[in-house]
Amino acid sequence: MQDLRNRPLAITMGDPAGIGPEIIAKAFRDAPAELAGCVVVGDVATLRRAAQLVGGGPARAAPVALLDAASHWQAAPPRCIPVLQKCELPAPVPFGQISALAGKAAADCIVWAARATLAGECAAMVTAPIHKEALAAAGAAFARFPGHTELLQAEAAAFLGKDVSALPVRMMLANDELKTVLVSIHLSLREAIAAVTFDNVLQTLRITHQAVRSASGGRAGIAVAGLNPHAGEGGLFGREEVDIIAPAIVRAREEGLDVSGPFAPDTVFMRARAPAGQGGEFDVVVAMYHDQGLIPVKYLGVERGVNVTLGLPLVRTSPDHGTAFDIAGTGRADASSLIEAIRMARQLCSLPAV
Repeated sequence: MQDLRNRPLAITMGDPAGIGPEIIAKAFRDAPAELAGCVVVGDVATLRRAAQLVGGGPARAAPVALLDAASHWQAAPPRCIPVLQKCELPAPVPFGQISALAGKAAADCIVWAARATLAGECAAMVTAPIHKEALAAAGAAFARFPGHTELLQAEAAAFLGKDVSALPVRMMLANDELKTVLVSIHLSLREAIAAVTFDNVLQTLRITHQAVRSASGGRAGIAVAGLNPHAGEGGLFGREEVDIIAPAIVRAREEGLDVSGPFAPDTVFMRARAPAGQGGEFDVVVAMYHDQGLIPVKYLGVERGVNVTLGLPLVRTSPDHGTAFDIAGTGRADASSLIEAIRMARQLCSLPAV
């Protein structure tokens, strides 16, 4: 069980050209109690610009305090934004523009926060959104990673001295009504269909069971969505359910997992939904690919969703939205999902390992 009293929670600033710094500044402004004990891993000048943007000008902006080390978080003045300068930017970058400079700054902050969390300097990390094209432009060290999840997986594997393949991870998107875990993450649809294999489905069920059982105090009722319309209709619309998904479910049940399906993907999410505190039929849905699982959760409200990376030896959460370059710098970005991600990270840090 991790002790949040002695370690801060690290928030990475995300792409400095996007809404990440802005929603961080808004979170510190609007939810100071939730942000107590948090430090921002980013660029001081960029966070000062964001604080002025959401504060209505320099005179009303929240102060930004530069910390020398994560261990100094308790010395930060009250009602300020404590920042660890962990990237190089000659000046704040223009809003809404993809650039290698912004991509590298975002990536450098992620790497530092991941290593600090793995080493125990920080209790958990919450990541503001990055832009995948900017990350790809940031240089060879980062271009091979489609997003946060893969970069964090590589950092964690290196820390543990393992090959990346020996540290499987999955993405879970959750709000107070629905949780969904994905078999594959950032792949083209053609590649995602090819990734629906017996081993990948079974591995996803195992990771989901472990994570959800830990978070729920023992219960982990898993529903599995089919890949094809109507879950294949017994092979009429595709054989993946018959040949791959159902056998993986059988194996998971033999291992003692509470797994049901495969179910028609157009109805299973409604069955698992738990509106207004009512219990759903299942605790979580395992979806076969990215959009199949994420659209239902995001439809319930982007401002409520939290992205959680399962399988890592650290706690990592994030808002369930992107960089929103189209509104960056306007002051219109909503910090609700970031605040929910911080709440979720605190909750996960306080849970005993199972």
